[in-house]
Amino acid sequence: MNGAKLRGKLSRGECVSMLTTHHLSPGHAVRLTELGADAIFLDCEHGTWSFEDVRLTAQAIRGAGGAAIVRPDCHQRSLLIRYLNAGADGLMVPMIDTAEQAHGVVDAVRYGCFADHEKRLVIGMIETLEAIEGIDALLAVEGIDVFFIGPGDLSQNMGYPPAPPFGQPRPQAVVDKVSEAVKAIRGAGKVAGTLATADELPFWRDKGVQYFYVHSDPFLRIGMNEIAGFLAG
Repeated sequence: MNGAKLRGKLSRGECVSMLTTHHLSPGHAVRLTELGADAIFLDCEHGTWSFEDVRLTAQAIRGAGGAAIVRPDCHQRSLLIRYLNAGADGLMVPMIDTAEQAHGVVDAVRYGCFADHEKRLVIGMIETLEAIEGIDALLAVEGIDVFFIGPGDLSQNMGYPPAPPFGQPRPQAVVDKVSEAVKAIRGAGKVAGTLATADELPFWRDKGVQYFYVHSDPFLRIGMNEIAGFLAG
């Protein structure tokens, strides 16, 4: 399992990139890995990946040298274990608001992968004001490798749309709240992660973020716009 490979990079102070295919495509996942992505995001919260899809795609990603990170749709213990048994190199669990929930995720990973849990990466998603207000208790939980602030759900939790129009920045209040969480995470000696566009990467890297989730769609959009513009001109 390549979760340990990602953990090694993070422990050395390096950055990790995780890209998403946005649709079920092992071929696209492998190509993104070949082009340099450290990990591929298999989104089972908003996507259509089955357990067998996860198993086959994770094998293909590892074969190309990357890691398959699965996001389940909830904290259900049996669900987390099934994704691990299907071959996930790591779990990115949404809506971790309390230390009790964080402990439950860690316990599930260690139970489901008793022999090799250290080879799986565990990412806890901080997506609400409640989680940020209680972040000290979350950071005290051992076994969470990355504390990831999800700006989309946090935006909604704060009363804003989940995503700004393409090319527009997020509301400053959301950026400030993410920065507050990153500062706390780094201050506790833990690894911080967040979603970022290519333009935002330098800003968040300077803040100390190491784990970056990047959408692949903007690259396709920009390329297609350039082609369409050239042909129309």
